[in-house]
Amino acid sequence: MFKETYRRLNDIIQPDKALVAAVLAGGQRRKRGAKQPFVRIKPALVAAAICLCLVLTVPVLAASVEPVYELIYLVSPSAAQFFVPVQKSDTNNGIKMEVVSADIRGDTARIYITMQDLIGDRVDETIDLYDSYDIRLPFDGTGFCGKVGYDPNTRTETFLITIKTDGQKIAGKKITFSVGMFLSDKHVYDDIQIPVDLCTVSQNPKTQTVEVFGGGGEDFEKVIDLHGRGQAQAMVPGDEEASFPVKGIDLTGVGYVDGKLHVQMQMKNSLDNSNHGYFYLKDADGNRVLSRYSFSFRQMKEQEGQISYCEDVFDVPYEELSAYKLYGYFVTSQKKTEGGWRVTFSPESQQSKD
Repeated sequence: MFKETYRRLNDIIQPDKALVAAVLAGGQRRKRGAKQPFVRIKPALVAAAICLCLVLTVPVLAASVEPVYELIYLVSPSAAQFFVPVQKSDTNNGIKMEVVSADIRGDTARIYITMQDLIGDRVDETIDLYDSYDIRLPFDGTGFCGKVGYDPNTRTETFLITIKTDGQKIAGKKITFSVGMFLSDKHVYDDIQIPVDLCTVSQNPKTQTVEVFGGGGEDFEKVIDLHGRGQAQAMVPGDEEASFPVKGIDLTGVGYVDGKLHVQMQMKNSLDNSNHGYFYLKDADGNRVLSRYSFSFRQMKEQEGQISYCEDVFDVPYEELSAYKLYGYFVTSQKKTEGGWRVTFSPESQQSKD
């Protein structure tokens, strides 16, 4: 069992091409900027916003009690010698972040990180480091972050960070890993029917010109030029639909704009919870019709702060709309934990955290 586990761990130095392709394609459908599997590491800084966190189907091997390198040693002592025990940690707000061990080979580094809740249940299997972690190096490179697994007994999630530089040797160089916050208690709502009668949607809703900050879909680049003015005609948000079945996301408009069906959702404080989703149509046989594109924009409200909106656009004639039902896929997060954890280490010399 250990040999198979070790082999699978080493197979993830690079993500599977088919998996990456599927994730990127899914990102297009979900109308969110897909996080890239390998990203440029700027000198002394890696922004986690452009790292892809893929959930790897690997049992949890690392926890503060028994680090990863010890289990690997049981399988292959010759391979375990490459994993240098680090065991440097930072504890804040009852959360312990530990750099457990590192495998440094030339211009490639694999680093095992754990996040553990010492006082509660804020760290769970849905934990998402979101856009809040940084990797600092003294030279350029690329980075990849993978969730290895979750141990409910110790409330610990393990991550594998893989770094590859532009030929620069990593051994002996300082690496700093930091996390500003994380999200957890995430809920996935899949194939949710939306209680809307499409036969009664407005053919002349009020519209406004908005500044687009993101989007996706097959026709997105044909319709919206983000390198230019980056504007779109969006519906003016209406009242929140009381019967909408997802907490944290609201339906604020359905109507036809320039001959296309627009469906609009609202996310409050989306920068703090990463709530997101997309709509799709289903015919009587259960066949899905995805939007041609979607776009996102923001507005400020005096009492509620920044509100994000996403509008899915379908190319379905109004006279055919009665043949469809509206469905959606949504992801919400109920917990945000802040702390500001930071560990600096050198794999060879095992210097103390700055």
